[in-house]
Parts: sequence; structure tokens; C-alpha cells
Amino acid sequence: MFTAALAGAQGATSAFLVQELARLGSDRVAEGMRYATNGGKRLRGFLVLDTAGLFDVAPAQALYAAGAVECLHAYSLVHDDLPCMDDDDLRRGQATVHVKWDEATAVLVGDALQSFAFELLTDPHAGDDAQRVALVASLARASGAQGMVLGQAQDIAAETTAAPLSLDQITELQGNKTGRLIEWSAEAGAILGRADPAQLRAYARAIGLAFQISDDILDVEGDAGTAGKALHKDAAAGKATFVSLLGLDGAKARAADLVAEAEEALAPYGNTAHNLRALARYIVSRDK
Repeated sequence: MFTAALAGAQGATSAFLVQELARLGSDRVAEGMRYATNGGKRLRGFLVLDTAGLFDVAPAQALYAAGAVECLHAYSLVHDDLPCMDDDDLRRGQATVHVKWDEATAVLVGDALQSFAFELLTDPHAGDDAQRVALVASLARASGAQGMVLGQAQDIAAETTAAPLSLDQITELQGNKTGRLIEWSAEAGAILGRADPAQLRAYARAIGLAFQISDDILDVEGDAGTAGKALHKDAAAGKATFVSLLGLDGAKARAADLVAEAEEALAPYGNTAHNLRALARYIVSRDK
């Protein structure tokens, strides 16, 4: 049931993005935007759609927030892959944007995707005035200097620091870099449903950290062909990760504990949150 729900969300979000990005024309930046948003797990879009469904929000409305967070996420990946950042050649099984075109194009594609995310949230179909303002303001906080961008800056700073990060420091870093967009994706459903987001925020915080721990485990145990990106880079660079700090078995145990925390946070929603529980388990069992 979860597999079908995830596939449905992936298909709906992808179709929505194809539709919305088609109106931008055929110049290099627009082409790069479509290229960068193609593929991926769509977990953030799924979170928006499924949490909105808890409050009977129509998928046609929730797709604007789902598409927005996928555009914001894609922008972060395009910039993260640049030579001045993580310097990656492969993303989602295809050449990164700066490799396919050039660095300037990649910078502009990322910039345009970030802007487009907020354009989607201001569309009248995305919600009423109060909902749209809340969505825009919360996504700006989650993605900017107090959220994802801060996490990226912390990650870069860690590469030039002699002493490896502590467990608390890496937890904070990844909570910003990866976790904040995952949290927003769950909170967006509550905003659209005019509901208290506290329980969904707690759920998303747990799965966001579990997601990063799972990524660190995949970097050690995964297959690059299946993952669609370069692996084993963290160890080669001497970066502190959850695996290097906790050990492989310790990291797996911590991820399992976080899944349990996430499931507990969903208790108020009963069986209606079965797909969200399954997502938590999927995050720590995936191979890419």
C-alpha cells in the first residue's frame, strides 16, 4: 500500500512539475530546471501530499507546496554539486548540471529553481491568503540562513576545521542541511489543513535525522550504480559522519530508534497515518 502511495505521489508531483515548468520556454536555464527536477525519490513531495491528506486537503491544492519543495530541494542539489561546494559529477544517475552545461548555467538554474518554488506557493490555487503567506514564510526560514543554507555553511566550515565534529555538532548540521526541508514538508500539510503542526514536526525531525544516518550508512555499504551518485567520498575526505562517530552498528541502531520516535509521534492520527509510518521504515531500509 505504501509503495503504491509513494509511486502515486512521485507520479503526481513529477507531472505537476512538467506542466508548470513547461511554461518557462526552451532557453538553457529553463531546460536546466527541467533537467534538475527530473527523477529523484520525491520524498518531500510525498510528505506534503500525505500529511495534507490527514486533513482532507485536496491533492490538487497540495501539489503546489509539493512541487515547491521539490524545486527548492533540486536547487540545493544543483548548487551542492558545484566544484566550489561538494564537486560531484553524478546526481540521480545522470551528469550534474554544471557537467552537462557549465558552472554559470548551474548557478543560474539553481537560482531560478529557488525563485520558482516561491512563485508556486503564491499561486491562488495553493491556498487562501493566510495559507500562502504561512507557506512562503516558513519555507524561507527552513531553506535560508537559519536552515538549509546554514547547514551547508556548517558543512563547508567543518571541512576546514582540524578537529572532527562531535555527535551534537553533526546532528545540528544535518538537522539544518537536510532536516529542515523534510520538517517543512510535513508542516506544510498541517498549514494547509489549518492544524497544529507540533506532532508532524516531531515526526519529521526524527525521520530527517534518520534519513541522513541512512545516507551515511549507504555511503559505506551502498552501490554507486544503484544510488545514482558517487559514494565513499566522506571517508576519503576524512569527514565526520554518524558512521564514523557511532560505528556502523551504532548508526543503524540510532536510525532504528529514530524510526520508533517517528512512529510514536504519529499516535494521534491512528491508522490514517499508516503511510507515514511506512515512510519512516522505508527511509532506513532504502538502497539509494
